[in-house]
Amino acid sequence: MIYLDYNATTPIDLDVTAAMMPFIREEFGNPSNSYSLGIRAKKALEKAHGQIAKLLGCEAGEIVFTSGGSESNNMVLKGVALNLRDKGRHIITTKIEHPAIINPAIFLMENGWDVTFLPVDKYGLTDPDEVKNAIKKDTVLISVMHANNETGTIQPIQEIGRISREHGILFHTDAAQSIGKIKTDVNDLCVDFLSVTGHKLYAPKGVGALYIRNGIEIVPLIHGGGQEKGRRAGTENVIMNVGLGTACELAGKHLEDYTARIITLRDRLHNKIIADVPKAVLNGHPEKRLPNTLYLSFPGMIGEKILEKIPELCASTGAACEDRSVKISHVLAAMEVSREIGMGAVRLTLGRPTTEDEVDQAAEWIVKAVKEEGLRD
Repeated sequence: MIYLDYNATTPIDLDVTAAMMPFIREEFGNPSNSYSLGIRAKKALEKAHGQIAKLLGCEAGEIVFTSGGSESNNMVLKGVALNLRDKGRHIITTKIEHPAIINPAIFLMENGWDVTFLPVDKYGLTDPDEVKNAIKKDTVLISVMHANNETGTIQPIQEIGRISREHGILFHTDAAQSIGKIKTDVNDLCVDFLSVTGHKLYAPKGVGALYIRNGIEIVPLIHGGGQEKGRRAGTENVIMNVGLGTACELAGKHLEDYTARIITLRDRLHNKIIADVPKAVLNGHPEKRLPNTLYLSFPGMIGEKILEKIPELCASTGAACEDRSVKISHVLAAMEVSREIGMGAVRLTLGRPTTEDEVDQAAEWIVKAVKEEGLRD
């Protein structure tokens, strides 16, 4: 089996597993307790806060642990909306966001908020001028993802962040796909909130984090005890949080080497496929995209049928949550990709374990499957 679906999920790094093991076994204390077992658990949480903060270039106290990216995104949209409802009820986002942004935004619309969904260009890029023009007197939040999960296209977050600051509007980015793949310094990006998902960067599923800039108040999504400085109630999941912290530390250490190596492998995969299938179309920006993401379309074909011919290859036809659907993805639809091209989309995403031999074998399998299906003119 060859796995090329790292944008969907990643295996847990062995060092992450090792860091978690003591807290699965003997170090099972509740961080809220004042005896030694609880104190050690609390210190482990503090360390994990610091590890994530170092990767993001912020303070440890600005990190809130969550159950994953979906919770982090919901926490921002609903928390800001409720906290600033007397100031304004307008939110700006884009048509290519993950459902964890789009669906909370729709929920808010159904409950009296006004949401603008901005278009993107043919590469899946948001125009900062479109963001600026969409701002109203009652705009309280702008949310634009850092990098798209399908195309890998990287958005002009820094420029949008500056526009947000000029207008005194809070700015959030969903960085689920970019963490550990490209630099994600919150100060460089000019963001007030940033969402992190563990299972996209070799940590377990079911854990994530949210960066909240100091001085910003939001209504908690989960009420209860005073954990996470009162911003997210519930006894902390020390096991998972330690795993996420370790994964973030590893991501920072590997980032430079990872980027250079993965770009080389991704381009090798691309070149080998188009050498035999020159009609293959690249979806997304050719340069402004994640180093690991190759989203190709084979015109006149159905991506799912191509992958069915290669049971040994783990890849996707789009976002994982839409993988079994035969309709064009909402991302490609927003990019105005034709149905003829969009239906033939196959997303190939590489990861740290990916080898040159795997890339070569995957390219061979894909070319063979496409030729068997018969690519139309």
